[in-house]
Amino acid sequence: MAGHFEVVDATDGDCRVRLVDDDGIELALTVTYRDKGAAARAIYTLREIAASGLIEDHTSSFPSPN
Repeated sequence: MAGHFEVVDATDGDCRVRLVDDDGIELALTVTYRDKGAAARAIYTLREIAASGLIEDHTSSFPSPN
């Protein structure tokens, strides 16, 4: 699955980073960054975390319906 990051305009001259899949579906949207440089640094951080980050389940536990 190939996807990409997009740097998009936000309010007041800020920008955000969108992660989209190869069908163009948005998978994630970041907080706002003051400029493109800050957004680019966030992308590098996201790439590092995605490559090696563990998955933590913080959802509530629900009893089995059976």
